[in-house]
Amino acid sequence: MNKKLPLLLLPVLLLLVACTDDGDVDPEAENGTEGEAEGGGDFVVSYGSDLTSLDPHAVSDLPSDQVNTNIYETLLTQDEEMEIEPLLAEDWEQTDDNTWVFNLREDVTFHDGSVFNAEAVKANFDRLLDPATASARMNLFEMIEEVAVVDEYTVEITTEYPFAPLLNHLTSDGASMISKEVIDEDYGSALESAGSDMTVEDYYELREAGGEEYEAVVDDISGEVGTVVEQQPIGTNYAQFEERNPGESTTLSRFDDYWGGAMNLDTVTYRVVSETGSRIAELETGESHMIGGFEPNHLQRIEDNDETESYTLYNIAVEFIGFNTQKEPLDDKRVRQAISHVVDKEEIIDGIYSGTGRIPAGPIQPELLGHDEDLEGLEHDVERAQELMAEAGYEDGFDISIITNDAPERVDVAIYLQEALQEINVDATVDQLEWGAYLEETGTGDHDIFILGWPNPTGDPDQSVWPLFHSSMEGSQGNRTFTDDERIDELLEAGRTTTDEAERVEIYHELQEILVDEAPMIYMRQALSMNAQRSDVEGLYINNYNKPDFRDVTLSE
Repeated sequence: MNKKLPLLLLPVLLLLVACTDDGDVDPEAENGTEGEAEGGGDFVVSYGSDLTSLDPHAVSDLPSDQVNTNIYETLLTQDEEMEIEPLLAEDWEQTDDNTWVFNLREDVTFHDGSVFNAEAVKANFDRLLDPATASARMNLFEMIEEVAVVDEYTVEITTEYPFAPLLNHLTSDGASMISKEVIDEDYGSALESAGSDMTVEDYYELREAGGEEYEAVVDDISGEVGTVVEQQPIGTNYAQFEERNPGESTTLSRFDDYWGGAMNLDTVTYRVVSETGSRIAELETGESHMIGGFEPNHLQRIEDNDETESYTLYNIAVEFIGFNTQKEPLDDKRVRQAISHVVDKEEIIDGIYSGTGRIPAGPIQPELLGHDEDLEGLEHDVERAQELMAEAGYEDGFDISIITNDAPERVDVAIYLQEALQEINVDATVDQLEWGAYLEETGTGDHDIFILGWPNPTGDPDQSVWPLFHSSMEGSQGNRTFTDDERIDELLEAGRTTTDEAERVEIYHELQEILVDEAPMIYMRQALSMNAQRSDVEGLYINNYNKPDFRDVTLSE
């Protein structure tokens, strides 16, 4: 049965959302009792890909987040309706446009027994913003100017400019709290590996001062920072790191001293089973209790089995066909509009995605602030497409390239588009690239048409549009359509600096109208995250970012 989809279809999915990739439930509210856990058992979940790092500041890939979110916690979180909720911070106050004060919980310890306090919070944000860390999450926090310790359990965050989505960003996995003792040890190890006799305290002082000497040390230790965190992933959440076999499995165990009450299970093991059929077979036999990441055409098999059931939910993400707007003939918006008109999105969803997913008119999902339910996209209309091609001087068509990675559905979309383009006399080739090469080519602008997706890690509309369309983000940072439009930039900047919610809605509505007209991409699909579980699994929760929470899971006999 579909356990999550009905909730997400409710019109009351509001939003000012919060967070990104992380622990998203109030542990006390969700975990009935504190103290000794009941039930026990060893839970096995299988995914197709392994995590890349246990350092939550280092990476931004979903397989890593799906593990790390159960080890670490953030200051704030989101509930099922994506509203901001307290987590490690009990409450907060905005004292002026650029300043926020957070009062922290006083009963939290890290897995290594060290105390969570304001010093730990400062250490984490200083690490996130340190170029030596080379954090993949730095762009989510670059607006932070200073994190100051007010007292042991009070911290003040100052931004360089008013930043409306700050609370949402603080819910993301990038804002995960790592033990300060581990952070200190990590820097000490990096300095030693670089041959420096500088102490960690000396480095921190140098970092506060900045300057050329600091930059020189950063150059020396870059590439070394993170080694200890990877080996000792110490957070505050209900599960602690137990062991890891890269490419095979990662095991977490119950943290008995968790401030919100210990989880029921003894262990959770994430297994890497790359082949979809094998994952489903393991679910059917009971070797795995949960699986994730299978193609929609397997859904019926799972739902027809009395011992397995699906757990699907809409991604806070958009899948799209993108155009390089700076390459001829795609630099003419009439050509982009014409290609948009030859695409039948319903045919793609029904024929390629087995009828799963919903068609978006623009890049901001229905769950988010700023979604415009009245927005009209460029509908399937071959006659209008042919008119636009004639207006642009391309009635006889042209040759063009479509590139994609090796995801089966994306390859099918590319082939569908190749055939559809013949209706406007466009001859397209389809090139399938390995993932790394694909990202490199689309990041450097050496492409025409490409097929990709973009996840929103914070639940604020800013992250659905800023990385994709702001001119400062061109290339590998996210803007692979190389959109460079003054009005779009103005609206994006206003959207993240305006604190009035109603004004933000108006800004994002205007932005989406422009994006439909400029047509830098075809908003093809809001996908379903495909998960499934054994029928004897109770209490599993998967948040809006497709990250599972196992704290309340029990296994019935």
